[in-house]
Amino acid sequence: MAMKLLDPSNEAVPVARQTAPRPTSVKGKVAFLDISKRRGDVLLDRLQEALEQRLPGVEITRYVKPTFSKPAPIELRMEIRQNNDFVVEALAD
Repeated sequence: MAMKLLDPSNEAVPVARQTAPRPTSVKGKVAFLDISKRRGDVLLDRLQEALEQRLPGVEITRYVKPTFSKPAPIELRMEIRQNNDFVVEALAD
């Protein structure tokens, strides 16, 4: 089944992108990135509880962007990439 994803960053100029291959399982280190929007931390708290119950052995590390209105600093992105196998980003209001 074909899936159409829209990039909300600039609707005036749509860009064709391919989704990354999905893993068959989640194991190892998981980064939780809170983008600093209101209640994003609550979403991540609940998700962390669920993952820890369902996926024992998964190691979750929390990160926070300085502001939701700008991309994460390159240093933060590099740290997340170097130290984790998966990333979950919280968007909530």
